[in-house]
Amino acid sequence: MINTKAADKIIVALDVATKEKALDLVEELHDQISFFKIGLQLYTAEGPEIVRAVLSTGAKVWLDLKLHDIPNTVARAVESANNLGVHMLTIHLSGGSEMIRAATAARANNISILGVTVLTSATDQTLREIGIADKVGEQVLRLAKLGVEAEIDGVVASPHEIKLLRAEFGHKIKIVVQGIRPSWAEPADQKRFMTPRQALEAGADYIGIGRPITAHPSPREAVAKILDEIDE
Repeated sequence: MINTKAADKIIVALDVATKEKALDLVEELHDQISFFKIGLQLYTAEGPEIVRAVLSTGAKVWLDLKLHDIPNTVARAVESANNLGVHMLTIHLSGGSEMIRAATAARANNISILGVTVLTSATDQTLREIGIADKVGEQVLRLAKLGVEAEIDGVVASPHEIKLLRAEFGHKIKIVVQGIRPSWAEPADQKRFMTPRQALEAGADYIGIGRPITAHPSPREAVAKILDEIDE
């Protein structure tokens, strides 16, 4: 059962090259979607000004920079994100407990620190290539436990790990999933994906959707199709 308004659980990834394209999308979707993700592509192109511009529209922002550095550097980056006024910020849990605690200790202004577990493009083979013998689910759970012990607010995972994470942590943390593909969209480079409805029924708090919306000839139509698919 999806017991809250589905549109409020969708975060649209502004995976575009310019500020103009990003703000056009926000304007086009503002009466459907209130939460947008700014990732590395757009942030590298436009810097913190794009965050301020999206926030100025009244939308909420998930700043998805996947911070992974020495603890002091990560803490200072979290402080900068606090000052921008973003609502969520990602760090890589593979940075270890000291780095995670530096991030959570630096948060302010109601920012939520989300810990990235295993990227949705990764497989068991990917993990073996970097010296991790465990399967994806085991690694996701190990990193999530590390994050929860260091007081993160939520985790980012693929939809295939939602039930595993809920069984372990209940509702102590938010679960934000990427690797979302509507039934009519191509998987592209996602390896562990679900449809929006499947992910919400599994218990995701938020679902991040990018190219199925942003690359569609009519992003508004794509959002409408996704909402219809969820409601069916």
